[in-house]
Amino acid sequence: MAISVRIHPLHPNGSQRVEIGGRLDTHTYSELDDRLTLVLAAKVQSLVLDLAQLEYVSSAGVRSIFRARKLLSARGGTLVLANTQPQVQKVFDIVKAVPLSEIFRSVQEADAYLDKIQKRIVAGNQDD
Repeated sequence: MAISVRIHPLHPNGSQRVEIGGRLDTHTYSELDDRLTLVLAAKVQSLVLDLAQLEYVSSAGVRSIFRARKLLSARGGTLVLANTQPQVQKVFDIVKAVPLSEIFRSVQEADAYLDKIQKRIVAGNQDD
């Protein structure tokens, strides 16, 4: 099975949502890398990867997500995961590539978290 990547329009607050479905493995990770490179070239401050339709992730797929997280983090941005399926969540639990505090049950929960972070930064309380 192939991978599907749907990029939603950039939100005015700098948040971008990307839906990933299918299998993220050694055969498909480069497609995700290419698509995320384009997303990260924009003025994205926070990236929500919606994994509701992701059925499988291999170490190559984890590496792609970790790469995007690292690139975004280097410029002060945040990457969070939403709607992880149990089998995909287990992989992230095992490899600990993404902190559990950055994995959410829904896009709404992830958006609320990102909104809270951005409000703290605007208020000058970045370390809270």
